[in-house]
Amino acid sequence: MRTFDTVTHRLRNAKIIATLGPASDELDRIRDLFEAGADVFRFNFSHGTYDDHRRRYELVRQVEREFNRPIGVLMDLQGPKLRLGLIEGGHLSVKAGDQLILDQDAALGTEMRVPLPHPEIFAAIQAGDMLLIDDGKVRLRVLRSDATHARVEVCNDGVLSDRKGVNVPGAILPLSALTDKDKRDLAFGLELGVDWVALSFVQRAQDIEELKALVDNRAWVMAKLEKPAVFDALEEIVSQADAVMVARGDLGVESPPEEVPVLQKRIIRVCREMGKPVVVATQMLESMIQTPVPTRAEVSDVAGAIYDGVDAVMLSAESASGTYPVQAVDMMDRIIRNTEQDSLQRDTMQAVQSHRDGSGRDAISAAIRTVADALDVSATVAFTASGATALRVAHERPRSAIVSMTPYLSVARRLSLVWGVHSTQAPQVCSADEIMEHSTQAVVRHGFAKPKKAILIAAGTPFGVSGTTNLLRIAWVDDWVQKTDETI
Repeated sequence: MRTFDTVTHRLRNAKIIATLGPASDELDRIRDLFEAGADVFRFNFSHGTYDDHRRRYELVRQVEREFNRPIGVLMDLQGPKLRLGLIEGGHLSVKAGDQLILDQDAALGTEMRVPLPHPEIFAAIQAGDMLLIDDGKVRLRVLRSDATHARVEVCNDGVLSDRKGVNVPGAILPLSALTDKDKRDLAFGLELGVDWVALSFVQRAQDIEELKALVDNRAWVMAKLEKPAVFDALEEIVSQADAVMVARGDLGVESPPEEVPVLQKRIIRVCREMGKPVVVATQMLESMIQTPVPTRAEVSDVAGAIYDGVDAVMLSAESASGTYPVQAVDMMDRIIRNTEQDSLQRDTMQAVQSHRDGSGRDAISAAIRTVADALDVSATVAFTASGATALRVAHERPRSAIVSMTPYLSVARRLSLVWGVHSTQAPQVCSADEIMEHSTQAVVRHGFAKPKKAILIAAGTPFGVSGTTNLLRIAWVDDWVQKTDETI
């Protein structure tokens, strides 16, 4: 087993989120995934029991202790699931041009009517709207509707089956993104100690506010953008969230396929401009569920997200239930590293800059980028209580490595998802000399120190108070190592 001091740090900036599941269920496999490059582990609460999730969580924390490196855990809430009711015989073959009645009657569906037990759908749809069944395999056009019924026309040949999912593109449905199941799952996840909570079915900024009120600062909240309707309030949603996921599964169902790349680019740009971490997910290396190598198109898809400067890319079934979970993480790591070595990647990424609000933290972050370009800095050390300083430095996308130092393990774990941040836990500091000492020790211990090169140190005074970033120091490791060598 490799220790933290020999692993030192990732040779890349963008992070990898790997979903755990039946294919990645044991200690050795989770350890292998971490060594291959996983920075954050996703727990999908659409599947698995609480016992499953608790056991996997404990295994992740065991790996964290073995490597003495913070590892993030993301819980992904299921969200509302809109489904057809039951049909006689379990399924109904339909042809283009057929007309059906959808209603809320619980009786078995027939050739004339199909149950749809969701009053919120009837409250939102109107003539001309489309309903997509089973990830769009069957498309239904609404001819007319009221509060309890809708007459629809079938747009293509297909089969309607029991309990198949229903998507309503373009409509804002009058329901909360949090179901009763989600609230129970959330309480369980927060008790475990998850670091991030991803919210599905986000339609409005109020959905994020509702979840944040329940989380109460015990984790950071990620908005999964899956519905085209969110683009009417995109900036407001991004502003409320701590991070955003481009969830291309449902987004690709509810939007025409040719529009998904444009929507993805828009989400990434808004997140980058607003300084919020952004994750691209779904089908990134889909073929590796069954094969040991990805398609060239999948490799280009991952690389494209890295050129855009995303904080993280995510594996779903590839690592949760696929045949080659470790190989998928290793491949993603190799794609990221190779892409980031291309000088064009930085030029492309820097085409988008985050907005600044005139705060001291923003001024320090901008100065870091300027000084780093002038001095050939080997690392930037960000002392942070809440994580905000490290986030702000990362959003500048500096050329130098970012070493985040925080006294709080929970904050260190959350920052493991953020672009370029090598996240560490460190003692609380009380003076500028302690900052210098801990910073130089950290960059040496974690393999960032380079002879005759400077490091930058960002912190705030009074020390340990969140939101006070107002200090930027330049240090040369050679000078300070002489003073602190005995402690390294």
